Amino acid sequence: MHIAIDTQKVAYARELAQRIAKPMLDYFGTHSTLSTERAALRLFGVDGVDEDEVPWPNRAVEALKEQGLLERGACYWLGFACLLTGLPPQEAAIAIAKGEIDFTAPLDPREVEAWTDAKAKVLLDELLEERRDRRVNKREHYGMGGKPWKYLIVATGNIFEDVPQAVAAARAGADIIAVIRSTGQSLIDFVPYGTTTEGTGGTYATGANFKLMREALDEVGEELGRYIMLTNYASGLCMPEISVLAAQHGLDMLLNDAMYGILFRDINIFRTLLDQYFSRLINAASGIIINTGEDNYLTTADAFEQGHTVLASQFINERFALAAGMTPDLMGLGHAFEMNPKTPDGLSYEIAMAQLVRQVFPEAPLKYMPPTKHITGDIFQAYAHNTLFNLVSVLTNQEINLLGIMTEAIHTPFASDRHLALQNADYVFNYARNMGADLDWKPDGIVATRARLVLDQAVELLEKVEGMGLVEAIGKGEFADVKRAPDGGKGLAGVFEHGKDYFNPFMTRLEAINGVARATV
Repeated sequence: MHIAIDTQKVAYARELAQRIAKPMLDYFGTHSTLSTERAALRLFGVDGVDEDEVPWPNRAVEALKEQGLLERGACYWLGFACLLTGLPPQEAAIAIAKGEIDFTAPLDPREVEAWTDAKAKVLLDELLEERRDRRVNKREHYGMGGKPWKYLIVATGNIFEDVPQAVAAARAGADIIAVIRSTGQSLIDFVPYGTTTEGTGGTYATGANFKLMREALDEVGEELGRYIMLTNYASGLCMPEISVLAAQHGLDMLLNDAMYGILFRDINIFRTLLDQYFSRLINAASGIIINTGEDNYLTTADAFEQGHTVLASQFINERFALAAGMTPDLMGLGHAFEMNPKTPDGLSYEIAMAQLVRQVFPEAPLKYMPPTKHITGDIFQAYAHNTLFNLVSVLTNQEINLLGIMTEAIHTPFASDRHLALQNADYVFNYARNMGADLDWKPDGIVATRARLVLDQAVELLEKVEGMGLVEAIGKGEFADVKRAPDGGKGLAGVFEHGKDYFNPFMTRLEAINGVARATV
């Protein structure tokens, strides 16, 4: 399938996105966040909680902040404590948290940095080699499901109930299991510890929960002869820390998008864009696909009127991903089938949008979201609507297909409802498997005309955003009709400016591994 669009205009849109992102990329080079520092400690292996269930990475970073030391970076002081005491990083971090380290001791800073850098290199190399090799080996050993990959959600709140639901979904044909995290977790400034059973609207993202689900999916994958991918969310105040845990426990995808957090969770713009940068450095190096959240724009704004905001945001998201060294095959840019079903020719407009995004980002594993906004509780209408969504998905070669559930607006899906959703997708994907390859659209027809209009409007919006700057554009509600102030939202107090001797060997090494040259992106 092909639509005639102006490729020069697409290239111009990318130039605009690059200029839009540049001021923030400069900012990344001079600022850090509490979560970024905690993530660096987690890469050193610092884990666990104190008697009050406060994670040791939080305790150590807060202790450094209270002593006015954080501007040099948590890694420097952890290395200092290790050299001074001879303790391994975990015990050294606990000693920092308890105020037991004499930071005035006469250690040579060059010696501290050299030791810390060498230690970071060994730990990072081991993590990345183990996880990337593990994923590649398992995919080759088990094999992968055919595309579009069928993506299903489990979200009971209790990991011990999620696991059998996920296994049942895999046996019924799911290729990807997403564990929705508990409501509100994105706004808490620490990562809960251990396995959890009390989430609301989802299950807490923790290292232990990741480990348990990964082991269960590996086991059922062995039984089925098919690798089952696992995804979770890394879009809140602990974005980089969750990326570390995801890398450590073998996740394949993460919802990882600062714009989602800014617009829909009211997280401060600077905090979350900084966190996103370090998070994506980790994801890129460890081969984790990011899912972005532009689909959510269309659950608040009208899909016909605001479709171009999705495309404009995808260009910006692509630029931020490239800036972190992500390759296109890791960019699961998001969009959605959200046109009002009463719209005349709505199906043509949905095809236009899906095909436009496919052509603009030809190498990206696009994440395509099913209808939700206009799902009313009429299960027959929802099933018909989801069938059309599946048809557009396979016609336009989407890759990550979140299955719509016919009882979406009624209750948390039963296993039987998921089974029907999988049957629907299997039927449509098989029945129309190669139909898209036979289709072209009239240059002056409804589909091509709509695609060109959306591209034109996206370019106009990008020009406008470039003129005022990304931060001001978000403040004026240019995306999803949601306004967020630069000094508002959660987490701004967790942002700090680097001292002249700031030191983060993981960031330096990840940038080198990912081929990032920040000054030129």
